[in-house]
Amino acid sequence: MELEEYNKLSEKELIARIKKAKKDKNAVILAHNYQLLEVQQVADHLGDSLGLSIIASQTDADVVVFCGVDFMAESAKILSPGKTVLLPEIKATCPMANMVSPEALMKTMEENPDDVVVAYVNTTAEVKALVDICCTSANALKVVKTLGDREILFVPDKNLGHYVNKITGATIKQWDGYCYVHNFFTVKDVERARESHPDAVFIVHPESPPEVVELADQVLSTSGMAKYVANMKTDDEKRRGVIIGTEIGLIHQLRKKYPGTGIWPLSDYAICGTMKMTTLPKVCWSIETGNYEINLPDDILEKARASLEKMIAIS
Repeated sequence: MELEEYNKLSEKELIARIKKAKKDKNAVILAHNYQLLEVQQVADHLGDSLGLSIIASQTDADVVVFCGVDFMAESAKILSPGKTVLLPEIKATCPMANMVSPEALMKTMEENPDDVVVAYVNTTAEVKALVDICCTSANALKVVKTLGDREILFVPDKNLGHYVNKITGATIKQWDGYCYVHNFFTVKDVERARESHPDAVFIVHPESPPEVVELADQVLSTSGMAKYVANMKTDDEKRRGVIIGTEIGLIHQLRKKYPGTGIWPLSDYAICGTMKMTTLPKVCWSIETGNYEINLPDDILEKARASLEKMIAIS
């Protein structure tokens, strides 16, 4: 059955087929916080990229359907080499991950042989295979603090690198990469949001520009943001609400889960186009047909796993 035929099925039919295929194939569906709500609703687990990859490594499922972008599915395969990992949309890539190529990184490493190379998990498997250790937005501070006073080459997100430098004081050489969604945020966005919701707490992702991060009440990863909202228990906290500076998918998820809490996006235009490429018909097609399977060379798997496992051990 071709993908076009799946697009003709109703949501009810798609969900029923997905449930049956999960059972028949002993599969688990993981969806990133930025995915469409229609995809999130069929997921067994929601979360950030690394959290989901760790879940993939711990699950008893034989097949992992990763609803996200390519580097996330690669990370799941790296940590779970014996499992079949599927990416429903092969064109779903991360522009920031593509801002650092293995060739460019190797050249810079040769020019700075004494630097510790730290890679944000938003990188390709080939880049992870070259670096000393990986980090996420949730544990970047903790990872860098373990490196002492050594100079660090941080790839690829300059905004996260700037934030880590500011908090830790570490000497960091930053790559000129960025997340186009978070880098889009401006001080004017903050001013407008504060004016509309003057009592709200403002939380922002560290991939945002320094001048925006400077204005935040809390700087958190997507998983940290979800936990923050979950802990807003009192009526006063819910009334005051929270302004969230990240991709709109997380706001949609949290609004559905906590309808009594004021949850507002820093910008309605914070949309990751590639994250929205995965649809319910594509998930159904993927789990039934086994497309698209993620495979990586053994040497890349081994080296990339080392940098990820070092990070996990610290976390």
